[in-house]
Amino acid sequence: MNLFEYQAKDAFRECGMTTPKGVLVRSLDELDAAFAETGFPCVLKSQVLHGGRGKAGLIRVVKDAAQAKKEAEELFASPHNVRMLLVEEAVNIDREIYLSVTVDPPSGMALIMGCAEGGVEIEQLAATAPEKIVRVKVDMAEGLGGYHVNNLVYGMGLSGDVAKQVGAVVRSLYKVFRSRDAQLAEINPLFITKDGKAVAGDGKLIIDDNSLFRQPAYPLSRDYFESDVEFEAAQEGIPYLRFDGDIALLCAGSGLTTTVYDLIHDAGGSVATYVDFGGANYTRAVRAMELCLETPCKVILVVTFGTIARADVMAEGIVEAINRLHPDVPVVLRIRGTNEDEAFTTLQKAGLTNLFDTEEAVRKAVDLAAGRA
Repeated sequence: MNLFEYQAKDAFRECGMTTPKGVLVRSLDELDAAFAETGFPCVLKSQVLHGGRGKAGLIRVVKDAAQAKKEAEELFASPHNVRMLLVEEAVNIDREIYLSVTVDPPSGMALIMGCAEGGVEIEQLAATAPEKIVRVKVDMAEGLGGYHVNNLVYGMGLSGDVAKQVGAVVRSLYKVFRSRDAQLAEINPLFITKDGKAVAGDGKLIIDDNSLFRQPAYPLSRDYFESDVEFEAAQEGIPYLRFDGDIALLCAGSGLTTTVYDLIHDAGGSVATYVDFGGANYTRAVRAMELCLETPCKVILVVTFGTIARADVMAEGIVEAINRLHPDVPVVLRIRGTNEDEAFTTLQKAGLTNLFDTEEAVRKAVDLAAGRA
């Protein structure tokens, strides 16, 4: 689960970090009370779950109430689905630093990264001058030691009181990472103010979905999703992704789905939605097809290869889904795997064609979406 900035900063403060004074608002009516807390100048920060907010114009510095209300109205009306703004006091910045803690997959250790040049260009810096990013690995069974912090801070070229301040933030950020079962805890930028204080200017916190039962402070809510259908799918534990193409993809397993997605694009088609029809969901064909149909598409493509998820059960579910939902778009089927002979027979009796070859199914779906079949 990818948390909003305001949630990340709540966690930062709970673990001892300093953040700018801020107030979350969900409407224009709440702005005056927020300004009374933060004063001017202040910053309006759109609470959306994607990066590049500054470059997208989703963060605005304002000098008075009139300008702030005008800018806030524009942000709420933007096409970026902004439903919340974090109103923060402006900070007198001397320099910016990058810090993060994540998981190093090959070793299974915590990986702490720091760079004395933080800010919006950190991705470009990582590509052009990776040696400037200092990396320190921590065995999570042993925990964070002073030497880890020193190796990172001094490796970044920091010294004196700034090194001490940043070292304290590193300890707090590691505490956030461990206490929230995080996959990533990031501060970019960490402000060093004119008076030498370290202040978390931004925050990113991603929690491992498998640990959410241990994190009751972060219940699933509509705020995390772009559309109602995405929220519905998440509530029911059905993986769902929305794109802007023509083909609704009902597929089993991420590996197979990725392959089919690439085949569709290679054939000149585009994907409208992806709904997972495998794993624990292989008996839920009706609901999966309902989710497909909630987003406009020109064809539904069903591609599965069931092992534990049996092909005959999937075929029976698809027949039931078509009979109940009566989709107004064509459905292309390629259902194979365990008990596939029975699957072919079930679909044939229902008057449905089950293709044997994945690429053939993809080509047919792309042609139907393009009006060529």
